[in-house]
Amino acid sequence: MTLNTSRTRRPTIYDVAKSAGVSPSLVSLVLQNPSKVSEKRREAVRAAMSELGYRPSRAATTLASSQTKSIGLVIDDFRNLWFVDLLRGMESALSPHGYQVTLADSRPGENRITEAADGLLSMHVEGLVIAAEPSESMMAGTWVPAVVAGWRNGVPAGASLITNDDDGGGRMAADHLLGLGHTRIGHLSGSGGAAAHRREGFRSGITKAGVEHRIAGESQGTSEEDGYAAACWILDHHPDTTALFAANDTMALGALAAAKARGLSVPADLSVIGYDNSQLAKSRYLDITSVDNRSDVVGVDVANTLLARIQDPALEPERKLIEPALIVRGTTARVSG
Repeated sequence: MTLNTSRTRRPTIYDVAKSAGVSPSLVSLVLQNPSKVSEKRREAVRAAMSELGYRPSRAATTLASSQTKSIGLVIDDFRNLWFVDLLRGMESALSPHGYQVTLADSRPGENRITEAADGLLSMHVEGLVIAAEPSESMMAGTWVPAVVAGWRNGVPAGASLITNDDDGGGRMAADHLLGLGHTRIGHLSGSGGAAAHRREGFRSGITKAGVEHRIAGESQGTSEEDGYAAACWILDHHPDTTALFAANDTMALGALAAAKARGLSVPADLSVIGYDNSQLAKSRYLDITSVDNRSDVVGVDVANTLLARIQDPALEPERKLIEPALIVRGTTARVSG
């Protein structure tokens, strides 16, 4: 079962059929619905594919089956690594069903978000995951089931919402720092929906304890530079601050830089806690205490919700909260003195 196919061109389905001694239509059937082909012929076709280095065309399979087996994911910024675990969780639930994830980075701005979603929809994805601030019109006129991952300032009509309990996570961060004896605590926040919920959770936690809140950056972004600017503002206006809670791990990185620029040692002089338990926080060098938003679990639930709605479009949208967890590392300690 050998065929001297020239390596100067990509092998085709006809090359596979000739090598396996079957018809091209049977090779196509193996690709689309292998259970309808005998095991002997399936193995012959797969052996020929392996020998020739044949890779089936996803576009051709889509045209033949009217299914793309693709899920679109819109994120807000590749620089913020929180989405890595979300993607990993989604893929773990989607892969066994033959689905792949196509990623689009929207960056801030309603038009950019709509353009990113439209680009994915034009590729005929079967479901859409929105891990960015959605625009009001981005889902208008489409029947594709959608899930918003994480708290946002709005949820498009007809979309499900699967999110970490960010209010609870904010309170968890406040309780951790209060438990270490900190009473002069600052919070680095941002303008997004998730940041707003984390801020309110933090605010309620320290207010309940009778502690004054010091919050900066509410109308700004949530990048490392935004975290640095917010931390600088708090440390300059409230130099007695002993702890900072950042709305995400990327902002916490900015807080560490602000502390270093002022000659402050972390955690001896200043405790820093982030949010998301991203790869940044897990770094052995950075070792950042962080609230785990359990993005992997959110990703699994997002994927399962989409699969269910793809199978049954009549299902009603749902809302689900995932409980966070505190991961204590080397950037928080009891208040000195």
